[in-house]
Amino acid sequence: MTRTLMTPADVRKSRRAGYDILRTAVRRNVGAMVWGTVLMSLYQAGETAFPIALGLIIEHAMDGERSPGALALSIVALAVIITIVSLSWRFGMRILQKANTTEAHRWRVRVSACGLQPVARDVDLKSGELLTIATEDADQTADIVEVVPMLISSMVSVLIAAVALGMADLRLGLLVMIGAVAILSTLSVLSKRIGSSTKEQQARVARAGAKVADLITGLRPLHGFGGNQAAFRSYRKVSTEAKQQAITVARVNGVYAGTALGLNATLATAVTLTAGWLALDGQIGIGALVMAVGLAQFIMEPLRLFSDMPKYVMMARASAERMALVLSAPQVAVSGTARPAPGGDLEVDCVRYQSLQGLKFRVPAGEFTAITAYQPRAAAELASILAVNVAPSEYEGAVRLGGQDLADLSVEAVREHILVNPYDGEIFAGTLRTNIDPSGTSRTVSEAVEASMLTDVVAQHREGLDHEVRDRGANLSGGQRQRLSLARALAADSDVLVLRDPTTAVDAVTEQLVARNVAELRRGRTTVVITSSPALLDVADRVLVLDDGVVTAEGTHRDLLATDATYSLAVTR
Repeated sequence: MTRTLMTPADVRKSRRAGYDILRTAVRRNVGAMVWGTVLMSLYQAGETAFPIALGLIIEHAMDGERSPGALALSIVALAVIITIVSLSWRFGMRILQKANTTEAHRWRVRVSACGLQPVARDVDLKSGELLTIATEDADQTADIVEVVPMLISSMVSVLIAAVALGMADLRLGLLVMIGAVAILSTLSVLSKRIGSSTKEQQARVARAGAKVADLITGLRPLHGFGGNQAAFRSYRKVSTEAKQQAITVARVNGVYAGTALGLNATLATAVTLTAGWLALDGQIGIGALVMAVGLAQFIMEPLRLFSDMPKYVMMARASAERMALVLSAPQVAVSGTARPAPGGDLEVDCVRYQSLQGLKFRVPAGEFTAITAYQPRAAAELASILAVNVAPSEYEGAVRLGGQDLADLSVEAVREHILVNPYDGEIFAGTLRTNIDPSGTSRTVSEAVEASMLTDVVAQHREGLDHEVRDRGANLSGGQRQRLSLARALAADSDVLVLRDPTTAVDAVTEQLVARNVAELRRGRTTVVITSSPALLDVADRVLVLDDGVVTAEGTHRDLLATDATYSLAVTR
């Protein structure tokens, strides 16, 4: 996979888009964040109030006030504080986590929609990388919904502690405030390193995931020609890079956590020692000392949260910038709005694209046409163009469906009228039936099963069409997966069907039967088969010979065998 270096302008654009994503997440959840902030601030205020109340009670007792009523009032006050702490935490976290989970789901859906939309986006990412962005990056971006309220509530707690200590002695309050600012300033520098390291780690993990997906897809062919070791070395390289980057991130996080803990402990120690010195000097009472020691121990937790928040903000920002690569990427082509007439013909008019050099042919409505390409690359490029995987703006010439240019048609309408079934069609986890008819609306499932000669697979299992299929068809042979993919294409019953090498993994006898069955089932419907199979070529109404990017001959299979020696040599098995 080739990658181009991002220019400074690209980096700035990615950052702006990342900020926009974070702002959108905050704006959509402002209500939940406000309530979460209020409740979490109540929680932190209650936690802070506990040592303050305890110090006041002791100070009151030391002054000689020991009445049962005052004691009962103190106990009630402590009970109220504990109740506020318990309920505010429970409901505050419930609100924030619900909003966080919902927001992560929204971003997962948006990223997935970009990956699945008919018109591709110009993103240099593979499916494994998109999966990582749609999961981990979406989750980390949504964390901003929870991070901001936690940051504010931690600030509230530190402020209350500083004010309470300042009322006891101004120096204690100033010590907490100055210490908190110093800690946050120091850790904000480290958090930037965490953000950049995390962004790179996510990218490397995504590349490793993409490599795994590629290896799983090509596992059988790799076994076939002995490429296992080369594939293993390739994966080990990207996996090692991901591991090293993960270690780097862990090291940076460790330094950050250690620094935060050390600074927080230093501040708590300084507050405790200062309060002790002031108490020994008689400048504060015993109750104020107890309060100061209690707050010094307590503020360790809000200070930890307070100092952790910049790290999570930078991680959310890094993930948002990675999502922006997908969400803000321009579409390869802008879909038109017209719709083709049903049952129309297919015309390729002087198309120039890579190895295709002015390719021109027309398939009338209802004709079964076979195309045999002497160069496999040309076959793949033709299939990509017909499938609208290549934007009309990227090639010269025109492709017309029902007399209308593909560029003027909506991609959805094109997909409704023409189906291009690749030779390596994906098989999904589910059943035979759900793979053949994913939408559950086809009326020709049984005919498609018979035409594709999938009947033996159905008959082998007691569940029939409800037999379980594993992901990527792991429990099916290569020929069975290919016939299952063909059955799905036939069951779609589209106006125009384009098949590319639909029988390369089946034996000769089955291939003959499949060829005759497909021709019979598709009689009167426009069908194009890109193949070198003699069986499929023989049942076609017409054969087009594609050589050096142009049609060099056409006729029936048997006529071409008799008159074209090159054709005979290319297709005779």
